Amino acid sequence: MAEKVGVLACSGEEYLGGTLSRLAIRHVMTKLRPGRVSTLCLPLYIAGGEEEREFARKYPCIAVDACSKSCAERATVKYSGAVKDVLLVADVIGSEAALSKIVSARDLKPEHYAMMEKIAAAIALKVDAILAE
Repeated sequence: MAEKVGVLACSGEEYLGGTLSRLAIRHVMTKLRPGRVSTLCLPLYIAGGEEEREFARKYPCIAVDACSKSCAERATVKYSGAVKDVLLVADVIGSEAALSKIVSARDLKPEHYAMMEKIAAAIALKVDAILAE
């Protein structure tokens, strides 16, 4: 039984889904499952962050990707092995919203925060399923 789950978020800056994925993971870490989730920095992970890669080898990880490029999943598989689960943000909020060009947290409206909470809830369900194994 895993004690903790790692989550890698999309680092995409060009789509709303990337911004919301990062905010959702923070919400999971601070509000929904504090102490049970660690986030891994995708840019550091790709650049060779051995501590990040080692964590992903030891603990089950969820990749949260904004688009079908699946950068978080692909990087995890390449450097640490298979991911335990994947969440595609477009599956939760729809492709049109996920690929929207609203990218700055400064421009987010209440409906965007509602989307973030839906994504966070989906991540939390995946965390719970992994921790229950």
